[in-house]
Amino acid sequence: MPAYELPEKMTACVLTRPGEFEIQHDIPVPQPGPDEVLCKIRAVAICGSDPEIIRGDLAGSWPPSYPFIAGHEWSGEVAALGPGVVEFKVGDRVAGEAHKGCGYCVNCKQGRYTLCLNYGKPDTGHRHYGFTTFGAYCQYQVYSVKSVNHMPDNVSFEEGSLCDTASVSLHGIDVSGITSGGTSVVIGPGPIGLCTMRLAKALGSVRVIMVGRGSRLESAKRLGADEIVNFMDVEPIAAVRELTGGLGVDQVFECSGAPGTLTQAIRMVKKGGSISLIGVAKDGEMESVPYKYITHNEIAIFGSRANPNTSGRVLEMMSSGTLNVRDFITHRFALTSFAQALETFVQRKENAVKVVILPNQN
Repeated sequence: MPAYELPEKMTACVLTRPGEFEIQHDIPVPQPGPDEVLCKIRAVAICGSDPEIIRGDLAGSWPPSYPFIAGHEWSGEVAALGPGVVEFKVGDRVAGEAHKGCGYCVNCKQGRYTLCLNYGKPDTGHRHYGFTTFGAYCQYQVYSVKSVNHMPDNVSFEEGSLCDTASVSLHGIDVSGITSGGTSVVIGPGPIGLCTMRLAKALGSVRVIMVGRGSRLESAKRLGADEIVNFMDVEPIAAVRELTGGLGVDQVFECSGAPGTLTQAIRMVKKGGSISLIGVAKDGEMESVPYKYITHNEIAIFGSRANPNTSGRVLEMMSSGTLNVRDFITHRFALTSFAQALETFVQRKENAVKVVILPNQN
């Protein structure tokens, strides 16, 4: 069993107020409580929601207060055990989840812990790591055993940091289903969209059409999309219909959250098809939809939130080679270079797709 010389202090990226952060080197290393593990963070990927949190767009909720440590797409090693932990040992390689439900509300009992009815109430045991509870932009962090997953030995820490992204995609596919031998559309060629594209193909969609624009759309073609539709050049609904002989596709996976894409999805999908809304729209975003068209064509529309009960499956798919995420990682930075990493991600410098921070590497 590995032994860790745990320091008393650690380095962390600390949000000090909306839009401001500091790299601080004197943060006390937290101690695990009952049914918790202390993890040494080996890799943490920047998520599309992180810039919003860092800017303070959702201050008061995400984060609830300052100072705060964000970050939720991580992998690492168990460094210490809290009382009552039996499923993990020191040295175990693990990948994390952001959500930990209260465990006793109706939704949690049904396994829908990302829809916990006690969301945001820490006294109930609810945690949303990196959003309402301290996260992984640091060298060590404490997590509930319910929010960490054993990681196969042949899955690297960098790959493991994409477990959260990929498992969000897998849940989005789970809720709508997928047609084996069918055709899917993915709207939005960001990291979630790219993972959805790969998973859709792995799970039986023989043809995936990616809708988007810019360098990321070109990346999608290189990374496996069968067809691409640039909405800057063509009307996307007509283009998808043309590619499917006028019938439409079996499923649409909306991964951008952009205005107008729900209506596009409704018009792209075939009669009796389904739509999964994986991308997160901005607060207050409203969209008029063709109500009668949806009814008469029996189009099913599903919301999808985060990744309940999908992380373990994604890690096994990574391990078996069914899901490759290695080529999504375009940039790596030390934690002390967080500002440069964030700028690279936000500005999509050098065609950045997934940017990974290595907190315990100089």
